Amino acid sequence: MNKIDRNILRETLAHTIEETDFPQLGKKHRGKVRDSYISEGKRTIVVTDRISAFDVVLGTVPCKGQVLNGIAAYWFSKTAHVAANHLLSVPDPNVSVVQQCEVFPVEMIVRAYLTGTSSTSIWTHYQQGARSYCGHRLPDGLKKHQRLEQPIVTPTTKAAEGQHDELTSAAALIAQGVLSADRYAELERLCLAMFNEGTRLAAERGLILVDTKYELGINSAGQPMFVDEIHTPDSSRYWYSDGYQVALEQGSDPRPLDKDFLRQTLIARGYRGDGPPPKLDEQLRLDIAERYLELYQTVTGQPLAFDPSPPRQRILTNLLG
Repeated sequence: MNKIDRNILRETLAHTIEETDFPQLGKKHRGKVRDSYISEGKRTIVVTDRISAFDVVLGTVPCKGQVLNGIAAYWFSKTAHVAANHLLSVPDPNVSVVQQCEVFPVEMIVRAYLTGTSSTSIWTHYQQGARSYCGHRLPDGLKKHQRLEQPIVTPTTKAAEGQHDELTSAAALIAQGVLSADRYAELERLCLAMFNEGTRLAAERGLILVDTKYELGINSAGQPMFVDEIHTPDSSRYWYSDGYQVALEQGSDPRPLDKDFLRQTLIARGYRGDGPPPKLDEQLRLDIAERYLELYQTVTGQPLAFDPSPPRQRILTNLLG
């Protein structure tokens, strides 16, 4: 594993991307970790270094934006034969130019394992005795981290920044008129196909794609496509496949490669998403950065071509010349 010197990462702590202000790129829309600029039918997405957990932005992590942007581009390229996506170009390590789409007001979560740590996770509900989850019936006798008989799609609402997404179901979305039955079936089919391909490719790299979040929209021609990101450490949970079966049999946690360790760190500090979040200290920020870099190289097979230069002028130069 090629590792970026920790001292280089430490130096970049001073100029991580927390906020952006590029009016030259169009009208700004701020998301949890992405700032989008819309102009002339295109969306320029600047992937910041902000990091969130429990739907709360906690601070910044060096190189995180470059990892997210790079790994999303990698997956969009590898899965373009499965379904269309919005990516047009990647003119800067932190920037993607994409088709402007009308995004569906739901997030489609695909889950293949009975796991999770949050109050809305499938394992939390199952452990508390629930046997119906987002419209899916679950059998008795399952263990934590056990693989489900087949992957299931469990949609959530899309909350505004600072608020929490809410679990829902296909039946509820259709009854409320959020999506038609035909549209929901189409999106479900696309998500399961994308998840199956992601599972196959992750397995080639010694990883288990445990669960993931997808967002979809339609472009100006009415074509449905994947937007935002796919299979990144922000949207997905990965485990190393080596040792999974032993962990399951022993009742221990599989070895993860995602940001769930951040959630576990926060839980250990008494934070689960309510109230003011704890401050991320320098050591934790650097640990998170190294985890993101490890995931990038493990998934893609190549180390990140990390650019440590101050990002603002670089972005403007790469986009505007």
